Amino acid sequence: MDRLEVFKIIALQASKGELTFPANVKATLKLQEALDDPDCHIEAAARMVMAEPLLSARVVALANSAAYNRSGNEIANVRAAVSRLGFATLKSMVASVIVRQLGSQITDPQLRAKSAKLWEHTVHVAALSQVIARKVTHVDVETAMFAAIVHEVGGFYLLSRAEEYPGLLDDNTEDWIEYGEKLIGRGVLRQLQVPDMVLQAVEGMWHGGSPFPPRTLGATLVLANDLSPVGSPLHPPESAARRQAAAKIDFGIGGSTLHTILEESAEEIESLAAALLV
Repeated sequence: MDRLEVFKIIALQASKGELTFPANVKATLKLQEALDDPDCHIEAAARMVMAEPLLSARVVALANSAAYNRSGNEIANVRAAVSRLGFATLKSMVASVIVRQLGSQITDPQLRAKSAKLWEHTVHVAALSQVIARKVTHVDVETAMFAAIVHEVGGFYLLSRAEEYPGLLDDNTEDWIEYGEKLIGRGVLRQLQVPDMVLQAVEGMWHGGSPFPPRTLGATLVLANDLSPVGSPLHPPESAARRQAAAKIDFGIGGSTLHTILEESAEEIESLAAALLV
């Protein structure tokens, strides 16, 4: 069976809702559904978060990051962290746990390494998206971070299934970029009930290009992805030319420039990425 045929099979399963999720993902999806309930209160949310050790650690770490801890007062408990972050950010953290859990049962060392690298890429894009949304494109900050966290979820799902198809990701990434990323990514995002505006922004990344100057959620993602110091392991290896091109991305914003804003926000970006890597 060739690579493209495998992508089509997995994509068809995803479109039908026949996703193969680890048990821990199913439990976290229930938490996601609970947080979507308008009657869910902070106390209940905090209790649910505390039942997930990985999520608890990440929520507290994010609440203490430079982007959210403006006062400098460190938080040491989940309830206070949930209160500081709010439900919108909490949903992004739940999404981050779901994405990480997709690779939790991978046993092949090479696939596990790809999964770890893909998450490293994801958190850099998420940290950059949060800052770019707030200071450059002025789209909703939490939506931008959520979109960045889920933008590679199709890749994580593929990695979670790749052991069933030996050699699927050995060398060629062209079929993944041309077909698999779109086919599988769209199916998984829909099954996770990602909002349409986020799905459209991610699809915009797949098709390439963005309006300039960047003003939309999709353009925020594209810019953050281009600026990420860590590339996706499912894409061709980064060339020196690509890194040089990314370093040259700059434009005026009000009385400042993109480079200046990113330099001034370096601590926030680093702190956000570190919190997500917990």
